[in-house]
Amino acid sequence: MKTAISIPDNLFTDAEITAKQLGLARSQLYVRAIKEFIEHHNKDKITEKLNILYSDTENDHNFTDFGINSLREATKNDTW
Repeated sequence: MKTAISIPDNLFTDAEITAKQLGLARSQLYVRAIKEFIEHHNKDKITEKLNILYSDTENDHNFTDFGINSLREATKNDTW
């Protein structure tokens, strides 16, 4: 898929330099950067949901009370 984006000149220059240093085409560098960004933020979402799940003090659960179904429910809308 081709797409056009606007980025600041200094970011473009840094990307060009980095791509050359890594021996990558510019498009390959952008694809890697976007993938890493998405993976990072997906991990943050999972961590946030698990933190909410395990901080449930209202029901005074301990770790053994949570099974696979609870984890599935907490992450049901995540894409893996």
